[in-house]
Amino acid sequence: MYILPDLPYAHDALEPAVSADTLRTHHGKHHKAYVDKTNEMAPKAGLDGRPMEDVVRESRRMGEQKLFNNAGQAWNHAFFWQCMTPNARPPSGDLAQAIDKAFGGLDKLKEVFVAEGVNHFASGWAWLVAGADGLKVTSFHDADCPLVHEGAFPLLVCDVWEHAYYLDYKNDRKGFLERWFDEVVNWEFVERQYAAAQGQGEGYRYPAPT
Repeated sequence: MYILPDLPYAHDALEPAVSADTLRTHHGKHHKAYVDKTNEMAPKAGLDGRPMEDVVRESRRMGEQKLFNNAGQAWNHAFFWQCMTPNARPPSGDLAQAIDKAFGGLDKLKEVFVAEGVNHFASGWAWLVAGADGLKVTSFHDADCPLVHEGAFPLLVCDVWEHAYYLDYKNDRKGFLERWFDEVVNWEFVERQYAAAQGQGEGYRYPAPT
């Protein structure tokens, strides 16, 4: 049985960038629905009891698209919550150096990241990933995620499905992305992910099934 991970902060902790109303709906309804569906479908595919990361990868390999959609969304959302904090501060250390090398600084990364999210057609996720050639910004549609793509170690993600921002920003996806990037990105978490991408520790793992 896969749990719905708790948010690592209070519902109102990210205001005004992300409202308590949005978080309650996004986490307690949308994310919960994906977890519930994964719990329903995983046993039918013979994947119950496996780590969520395995369910995502194996459901894609097996062509179990409905399970992949729900498991991928369960994992993406759990990772997304970790990417935000009420105590944001700029990136530092090796990650800051990698950002400078790949983009020419944090302001340029913001420009590229926001543009990727704004120009992503329909539903999906904007990602910062690490690969053999350094850092890059990309996006994936629907439930797709770096777990099933070679050379794309997940560092940072922003949800650009409308349910992530519509209550607060209506159709202003750009306004959401800009404020999100400026005010609530958890660069400490991104630094840990980057260290894991370099072989220093393990990256984020979804809570183990009970």
